[in-house]
Amino acid sequence: MVEYRVSPAVDDRALSALHHRAFSSGLTTVVSWTARLRQHSLCWVTAEDETGLIGFVNVIGDGGEHAFVLDTAVLPARQGESVGLRLIEVAVEAARSLGCKWLHVDFEPDLETFYLDACGFRPTQAGLLRLRS
Repeated sequence: MVEYRVSPAVDDRALSALHHRAFSSGLTTVVSWTARLRQHSLCWVTAEDETGLIGFVNVIGDGGEHAFVLDTAVLPARQGESVGLRLIEVAVEAARSLGCKWLHVDFEPDLETFYLDACGFRPTQAGLLRLRS
């Protein structure tokens, strides 16, 4: 049984560990997610089971009609179980209920099927500029 919650308190260590494992970063740094989320996020969604945190997605708002999906993360052992899909579905509803009209997402090519086919995003033209390496 997986429980999905909108904007609950987060454990910085648990969320940092999930993020590192989901993105295979190999890092062990603890990020101050609590401060980051409170300062920059419109909302976020967590997925937890009896073992703890297994998924997360962050939604950043522009203060108006636009919101942006960031940091979608699911434990590698739980990928393929629709946890990510449900995280996005809950995030969509939360952003909509908070007055957003548009939800944007950027993703790597290997996630195109997930975001476009499974989650229902449509492709758009966008630009990206790397500011640091």
